[in-house]
Amino acid sequence: MTASSLGVGIIGCGVISEIYLKRAQTFPQIDVKAVADLNPDAARIRAEAFNVDALTVDALLARDDIDIILNLTIPAAHMDVSMAAVNAGKHVYSEKPLTGNVADARALLSLAAPKGVRVGCAPDTFLGGSHQTARALIDQDKIGTPLAGTATLMLPGHERWHPNPDFYYVRDGGGPLLDMGPYYITAMVNMLGPVSRVSGMGRSSRTTRVIESGPRKGQEIPVTTPTHITGVMEFTSGALVQITTSFDVEAHRHTPLEVYGSEGTLLVPDPNRFDGTVALCRRGEDWQDMPMTHGYGDDNYRGIGIADMADAILNNRPHRASGKLALHVLDVMESLLTATLEQRTIAIQSHCDRPDGLAPNLSVGQIHA
Repeated sequence: MTASSLGVGIIGCGVISEIYLKRAQTFPQIDVKAVADLNPDAARIRAEAFNVDALTVDALLARDDIDIILNLTIPAAHMDVSMAAVNAGKHVYSEKPLTGNVADARALLSLAAPKGVRVGCAPDTFLGGSHQTARALIDQDKIGTPLAGTATLMLPGHERWHPNPDFYYVRDGGGPLLDMGPYYITAMVNMLGPVSRVSGMGRSSRTTRVIESGPRKGQEIPVTTPTHITGVMEFTSGALVQITTSFDVEAHRHTPLEVYGSEGTLLVPDPNRFDGTVALCRRGEDWQDMPMTHGYGDDNYRGIGIADMADAILNNRPHRASGKLALHVLDVMESLLTATLEQRTIAIQSHCDRPDGLAPNLSVGQIHA
């Protein structure tokens, strides 16, 4: 560790590790030292491509020059790997979801706090240029008081393209809400603050799905989770946001996110991306595409979340893509699913602060102006 950067070790060398390793070179706040994977060949390939060490998981956790573990394992392994990192005295930043359930997430944060290590979690797309621009417009009262909104993810289903889509349709961890909900709910929390209660309804349109590509083409798989969920999130601010996630819709024209205020409306682009156009319609005016006022809106900047966490550690401030934020989003999703299955309204037990916004017009690599 130096005065200006923290050493990073990556556990999990699957597809997504490539963009993280690439983007780590963008941010001077982090310095990737080594990678590890249960498959030594996967670690070796990434290590050779990015000129870092390939180690076993145990050896990586023992390295003195590694301060943060970047957990890019499969979701089922997130809890075990993050707990091992915390027990090794390392800060940990995980891909989404933080853990498989709220109880495990609470246990992870409870373990980290007395050890003085931080927990962070994707998604960090809310730090992108389009979403920070939208947030700034809300903060500048361009739509007045936010009153309501919509969050919409609807598509036909992953069996259309995925060769092994079984996971998306099982009760434990599957379904459209848990698949993509973290992006949509995190984006709304960034704009509106935390959620206080939820209600929901849902259904499964079919009991089986047919795989349409790959070596298992034509094979039926069972569906044991709702494939169309629609609910309402009440925010502590009072705003009511309707959320719909579905694997049952062939086509639609809804924008991903909309925020309705007392003086106008914002259309906000795909929360799984850093770019996109924000549109504003104020009372008595026509729709206008808004200029992007914030950086990190011209490319894929996955990794800005861990860079911000490193900068926050070095400068003794809160980090934005925090474990508390990820826990809250997981709590909202878990509660929405429970509300759907039990047909009731559920009060959200967790709480997080609205993350601080980024300064406008940051140069690539900057976290603070």
